[in-house]
Amino acid sequence: MPPSDYPPQPHFNLTFPSPYVAQVEISRPEKLNAFTEPMVHSLGAIFTQLSTDPSIRAIVLTGAGPRAFTAGLDVQSASESGPLSQTNRDEPLDTARKAALLRRHVLQFQDSVSALERCEKPVIAALHGISYGIALDITTCCDVRYCSSDVRFAVKEVDIGLAADVGTLTRLPKANVPMSWIKEVSLTAREFGAEEALRVGLVSGVFGTREEAVEGALALARKIAEKSPVAVQATKEVLNFSRDHSVQDGLNYVAAYNMSMVQSTDVKDAMLAGLTKKKPTFAKL
Repeated sequence: MPPSDYPPQPHFNLTFPSPYVAQVEISRPEKLNAFTEPMVHSLGAIFTQLSTDPSIRAIVLTGAGPRAFTAGLDVQSASESGPLSQTNRDEPLDTARKAALLRRHVLQFQDSVSALERCEKPVIAALHGISYGIALDITTCCDVRYCSSDVRFAVKEVDIGLAADVGTLTRLPKANVPMSWIKEVSLTAREFGAEEALRVGLVSGVFGTREEAVEGALALARKIAEKSPVAVQATKEVLNFSRDHSVQDGLNYVAAYNMSMVQSTDVKDAMLAGLTKKKPTFAKL
């Protein structure tokens, strides 16, 4: 199991339910797991540390409580502190200085959320119930998305006077989801459910209940954790690179990547296991 040197992060439960598998649970159920600014940065810190932990090979992201994966950004908290606060300053900032402050604020948010996409390990999201706003910012960074049948998605930002700026509008067009549908749900903030999300390809599996969705995600994580960590992490890296580059760029990148990766003991161990008809066991990475 991983070392016990993970610092506690308020409103998150970090557990290790199986060998090489971590589960990160958003835990603020009394507020429908709504995110404050410190929670966003805590989430980024957790995934940054998990990314390089050699004892972890796959990660599952879940939400606590029966009602919500997350209701999105805690608007009340955002209005009471930080750059969006409505409180008066001793020295009001001019437009340029306030814009610079807000830009840094958004970039810091984006960086914390992007930690899930940068994470070297595959990340599987299990969504349920209310999954608004930042729920999609976060889970469009994940490698696989499952949900329960009661899920209620929405890109809610136009309802609070914003264009979604933490990732949804940037990553959904890269997810092979129809652009007409993306624009419809983003411009209207309408809710959509599990069946529609599966039909357009936003999720790859629907389960009856929250518990079943979480167990489905954990089962997938356990299966991935049995594979070569060298191969799994290289596969995620090359897929993400190829998504954003041409075919030729992707081919060149994987060739350069595998110059070293194919020299790992994992290749030898896998071939030997195949010859002896035994299940291979791979060392930590």
